[in-house]
Amino acid sequence: MKKVRAKKFLGQHFLTNEEVARNIVESLQDRDKVLEVGAGMGVLTKYLLSKVGQKFSIIEIDRESVAYLTETYPTLKDKIIEGDFLKTDLSKIFEGKEFSLIGNFPYNISNLILFKVLENKHLITQVVGMFQKEVAERVIATEGSKTYGILSVLLSVFFEREYLFSVPNTDFDPMPKVQSAVIRLKRKESWDLPCREKDFFLTVKTAFNQRRKMLRQSLKPLNLPLSNVPEDMLTKRPEQLSTQDFINLTKCLYNV
Repeated sequence: MKKVRAKKFLGQHFLTNEEVARNIVESLQDRDKVLEVGAGMGVLTKYLLSKVGQKFSIIEIDRESVAYLTETYPTLKDKIIEGDFLKTDLSKIFEGKEFSLIGNFPYNISNLILFKVLENKHLITQVVGMFQKEVAERVIATEGSKTYGILSVLLSVFFEREYLFSVPNTDFDPMPKVQSAVIRLKRKESWDLPCREKDFFLTVKTAFNQRRKMLRQSLKPLNLPLSNVPEDMLTKRPEQLSTQDFINLTKCLYNV
């Protein structure tokens, strides 16, 4: 069967380096149940078959890729879901059981994928994936870094974050304009928040919406009294606060 044509509107850039593909799959620490997103022409799929066996499923939005995968890997015919990962009810993939997520994720929806991971953290125990290098650096950033932001904080509460390795743009077809990187997220054993998750998310997002301003100013859209917040915290900018600081800030704002 002829190769799948990369489609710009889907953000497709097919990985061509087999060693990188093998290393991505090898980076999976939990292989009990695995969901691959955007398999394309199966550069990861063939290694997943040898490492995971039949204990994985694929979500692929591209009909041409689905046809290619079905013909190339006939044993996976019933495990390939044609659809949009962002719109899929993940609780139905493995009958509500926990699983790992893997993929060379489309760069145009990478942030949305990570927010989907956050929404389904009760199901997703691990993520190993390829992202635009800039996004990968943002995910693993800590306070004080210019790349530290909303995703850095929210993911750090629930997941251990690890930058695994960089991938040059020459390892793809067609070649993207940006460099890439592979990261791993591993859900923490204890990931309960001592405040309402909704309040915490809103506090973090509101603070970073005006990241150049001090918290006294950036938190105003919340319309909450700041009297319980320590003065030295209000004079800081959001990138100066650790994850624990944001938890403490949320507790102060909502009197927890």
